[in-house]
Amino acid sequence: MTRYETLFETLPLSPKKWLISGVAGFIGSNLLETLLKLDQYVIGLDNFSTGHKHNLEEVRKEVTAEQWRRFEFIEGDIRNLEVCEQACSSVDYVLHQAALGSVPRSLNDPITTNSTNIDGFLNMLVAARNAAVKSFTYAASSSTYGDHPGLPKVEDVIGKPLSPYAVTKYVNELYAEVFARCYGFNTIGLRYFNVFGKRQDPEGAYAAVIPKWTSSMIKDESVFINGDGQTSRDFCFIENTVQANLLAATTTDKNALNQVYNVAVSGRTDLNMLFSILKNELLKNNIPYKKEVVYRDFREGDVRHSQADISKIQSLLGYDPQFNIEQGIKRAMSWYVDFLN
Repeated sequence: MTRYETLFETLPLSPKKWLISGVAGFIGSNLLETLLKLDQYVIGLDNFSTGHKHNLEEVRKEVTAEQWRRFEFIEGDIRNLEVCEQACSSVDYVLHQAALGSVPRSLNDPITTNSTNIDGFLNMLVAARNAAVKSFTYAASSSTYGDHPGLPKVEDVIGKPLSPYAVTKYVNELYAEVFARCYGFNTIGLRYFNVFGKRQDPEGAYAAVIPKWTSSMIKDESVFINGDGQTSRDFCFIENTVQANLLAATTTDKNALNQVYNVAVSGRTDLNMLFSILKNELLKNNIPYKKEVVYRDFREGDVRHSQADISKIQSLLGYDPQFNIEQGIKRAMSWYVDFLN
């Protein structure tokens, strides 16, 4: 039995109180669904800047009425310290997901990205420290690797950041390290690599590639590739990401604390291959797509290739990703088809 399978058996026996910041977002709402199904108590914090009320409504439909009553929602902004202190009160575990994602967004508006991802992060750290929570797990980012060309990416070897967003996520790691050294407050950072799955927003200028392309293909619109299509990513299905968060939050291994971990599958999928995978899976759902890809200029701030070494998180946290990109897309496609049709 894996560590995660053991966790699924033990958590319902002793329910804890969790805080999820960014609970109405893609990753936050999936964490909420999993924790409620495990009969945990959850405080959710969101200001709906990028999250959606319909994500919470969807979770409500996925759990029992009794489980839903274990959820308390706070509408508020992590840039407000008092809101963060209210949310952290009497909480056991913090899963800090709230942030302004997207490299292009940060290039267009670095000030808002900075205030949310750095000021907001510091507020959450202070509030969680003052509340003496048992653990603080936060969403870091693979963008921290910047211009370092080495593959696969290993946690202790990074380059120079390529965007304001990357700067903010690296500063999160620096603050977490300082809080451990100065205050004895333990944290774990999870460097996400291209997470995808149900409830990932397909709309807007900053939509992630998988939901954006899937939406375009379902609507028989053109699909655009920035560059030559050989840019590659380590796509990570949402259920792998949920696993990493729960393992990090509940670890009792002192050697595992105050670390950052890659969260991925250690795979490489280029954009041309991704297009083929999506096209084939849509065809299996009786949605043929016959248009050719439209290639355009490379996007500023993007790295060329990304692949994670996941040996550290496997060793220290017992992480065991269950879904590669093909399995994840197959599992998520029914949601995309239902949501986008």
